[in-house]
Amino acid sequence: MLFETVFSTIYQFGDAFSFLVIACAGLAVIFGMMGVINLAHGEFIMCGAYVTAATARAGLPLPMAILCGALVAGLVGMVVERAVVRHLYHRPLDSIIATWGLSLIATQGVLIAFGSTMAGIGTPLGSIEIGERSFSAYRLVLMGMAIALLIGLYILFYRTRFGVIARATIQKPQMARALGVDTGRIYGLTFGLGAALAGLAGGLYAPTMTMVPTMGATFMVESFVTVVVGGPDIFVGAAPAAAILAAIRAALTAWYGPLFGQIGLLIAVIIVIRILPGGLSGWIKGGTK
Repeated sequence: MLFETVFSTIYQFGDAFSFLVIACAGLAVIFGMMGVINLAHGEFIMCGAYVTAATARAGLPLPMAILCGALVAGLVGMVVERAVVRHLYHRPLDSIIATWGLSLIATQGVLIAFGSTMAGIGTPLGSIEIGERSFSAYRLVLMGMAIALLIGLYILFYRTRFGVIARATIQKPQMARALGVDTGRIYGLTFGLGAALAGLAGGLYAPTMTMVPTMGATFMVESFVTVVVGGPDIFVGAAPAAAILAAIRAALTAWYGPLFGQIGLLIAVIIVIRILPGGLSGWIKGGTK
């Protein structure tokens, strides 16, 4: 009985942690690194989920279908960056309006094209039994994917040439341009990467959700809350922010229900913004100096 209770607690924490990390990864690149407030983040997630479901039902293995969803979302993101976002990098209010408009267009377009619902795909891998409780094995895979995603993003942006150039371009675009870097291309690739990560989130969670045009809204609040709490350095702040918020959400959800879990997230971000304006990453870096 004790082992069952402990495993259930760890499982709920891991489930909440993986959801926050996977949901916020794309937004962390676009908003946390590039400073673009992307209100169409949920629609990139929805794009990845719909493509994943469609290709999986067409006979493609689920891992390949998820990769297709991420790829399509990334390509759409690069087109959006080139056509709309590129002209609004230093106009944050305009970027909010533009991405909000894109969000509405995408949601209504999918509603018209595919209807109010789309046939989904079943959750793979079945379940595991611990005592009298049953736990989804696929959720355990998602927990592993969240850890792998954090490690992969760190390696990409801190251990590769593209990552160094991308961070330099975003922080000092004039200097990067003077050194011969094609900053427009780097911005497009980085935005496309953020959109692909959003599509990956949709693909990974497609087997666990109802396929509706507004499904991206499920991820929006948690994504923004995690990025804001984490602060400007997504690699330093994202993991501890997701861990803290996951603990708050899992505890409140277990005791009082999902509504109180959501309220707890919002209260947490208000407290962090008030006490730590630079987020957790600003506080961690300040403490290590």
